[in-house]
Amino acid sequence: MKAAPLLFAALCVLLLATGCSTSATAGGTGKLNVVVAFYPLQYVVEQVGGDLVTVTNLTKPGVEPHDLELTAKQVASVAFADLVFYEKGFQAAVDSAVQTESPKRVLDAAAVVPLRTTAGFTGEATTPSTSALDPHTWLDPRTMIEYASAVATQLSQARPDAAAAFQQRADDLVKELTTLDSDFSIGLAGCQRTVFVTSHAAFGYLAERYGLEQVGITGLTPDAEPTPSRLAEVQKIAKEKGVTTIFSETLASPALADALAKDLGLKTDVLDPLEGITPQSRGADYPSVMRSNLSALRTAGACQ
Repeated sequence: MKAAPLLFAALCVLLLATGCSTSATAGGTGKLNVVVAFYPLQYVVEQVGGDLVTVTNLTKPGVEPHDLELTAKQVASVAFADLVFYEKGFQAAVDSAVQTESPKRVLDAAAVVPLRTTAGFTGEATTPSTSALDPHTWLDPRTMIEYASAVATQLSQARPDAAAAFQQRADDLVKELTTLDSDFSIGLAGCQRTVFVTSHAAFGYLAERYGLEQVGITGLTPDAEPTPSRLAEVQKIAKEKGVTTIFSETLASPALADALAKDLGLKTDVLDPLEGITPQSRGADYPSVMRSNLSALRTAGACQ
């Protein structure tokens, strides 16, 4: 990054807590400084990088990532990172920081696994400034497998001397994620009900992978307000498909899901889109929360 001396000095002041340097790996012996945009990316980097990386997550626990705003210190961390791992198009503030600060190495999750539209919400209004592409690829464990391989490649390029260690850790993570994928495939086979209703249409990739049908009360952003016609449509689907449970999530208000469930006389439960880990999360990391999601889906679907 080309910066005036005064600007560089100011950024260094902001980074005193972590050290100011144009490289976190001077002499090839230091830890790699990796900045990630939100939790699932953090999980992959920590698993692959181990004690050879220091990870900074731009989305703090409990913060809704869709509407993230960055502080000056966070923007500075992007500038000096050895690697920035983000998903282009998901968080405008992160997109802007990456474009403005031009970090030395960038990994775009949307380039590893291209985004696409997914089923589950037909009322999403789109304008030239919005996209119907679903960003929630990480809720498919096979996507996380692709992430693991891409992260290992990037870290190995940054620290060739540690390439074997990164690859071994990536292989271990792939094994764990492959087991998780198998658990979902087996656990969601033979369900009496394959339709599930959730407040936020974040589970399209998961649903398509395992033969389910997502019905979102709102669209791809959790703070959107559904129209009366959409609420009526969801009620009709729930009745026709014999839905027993309306799902809310951890980082957004459950009020909408609770109200719909009350109107229909149904139960409520939680499906976690894993955009962050908080004390309210049903698990301490990606695999454990995903297995909690699997358990909730199996109960709602009366799966054998």
